[in-house]
Amino acid sequence: MGSASGRLDGRAVAAACVTVLLWASAFIVIRSSAAHFGPGALALGRLLVASVVLSVLLLARGGGLPPRRAWPGIIASGVLWFGAYMVALNRGEQRVDAGTAALVINIGPILMALLGGWLLKEGFPRKLVAGMAVSFAGAVVVGLSMSGGGESSLIGVLLCLFAALANAVGVVLQKPTLKHATPMQVTTFGALAGAVACLPFAGQLVSQVSRAPVAATMQVVYLGVFPTALAFTTWAYAVSRTTLGKMGTTTYAVPVLVVFMSWLFLGEVPGRLTLLGGLLCLSGVAVSRMRGKAQAPAPEVVPGSRAVAQPDVLAESER
Repeated sequence: MGSASGRLDGRAVAAACVTVLLWASAFIVIRSSAAHFGPGALALGRLLVASVVLSVLLLARGGGLPPRRAWPGIIASGVLWFGAYMVALNRGEQRVDAGTAALVINIGPILMALLGGWLLKEGFPRKLVAGMAVSFAGAVVVGLSMSGGGESSLIGVLLCLFAALANAVGVVLQKPTLKHATPMQVTTFGALAGAVACLPFAGQLVSQVSRAPVAATMQVVYLGVFPTALAFTTWAYAVSRTTLGKMGTTTYAVPVLVVFMSWLFLGEVPGRLTLLGGLLCLSGVAVSRMRGKAQAPAPEVVPGSRAVAQPDVLAESER
């Protein structure tokens, strides 16, 4: 096992690679389907599909209902992480390209660390503060680069920042919940809570499905089955076979893959200044996660986002 020997388990690496590829593909599919589905309808459709798949997996594993003490955290994190995050990201990607959205979303680990230091009393190490400053500078650069594209692009960046914040708050709320419920239970019922929160978009979803081409509808199904249900499961598997700290760095590949896939499939590439700002954001996350001589205790496993992992709170990433 990777966690015991310090070596990376081959199957864990394969599972993490699958997860990263699926998360990256989600940004492309969201951008591609925006012409046929509104942000809320797309989020609801994705969550309904994911809820069905995750429920089947939970039943197959013999999982039951979470205990009563877990429900407040599950509902709160589900509404924020699955509901608000997905709606905001979908809306943001209607205004900025997929690569820019991925770069901005990846400041999530910094926000999680900040919230963990405040709400969970995990403190504010110097490297965390330094990383926050670098990532903030990167976000400012991205914002400035978008100002030349008009108000719509700048709003898109702000929506992506809000999505990153909603994701971070949801993950931090989830941490104490895992003391009472299994990761699979938290993920499954969190997705169901997000779907319920998005039910006001049900009429819009039905109307848009009836008009959308079959290919666009299949994109919604793809988002629910692969980047949500399957990617969450493979990430949980990967983390269970090694440390979250080792596997967390794989999420840095997501924006790189998104930029490449966005160019390949959508013909979109962020501008140079946007890429510079995005690299600063990622550099800030890397700085915040640098370890000193003393090793921190192994973090707990969490279902995740764009991830199925629980931060220490620095190692979490989305998307």
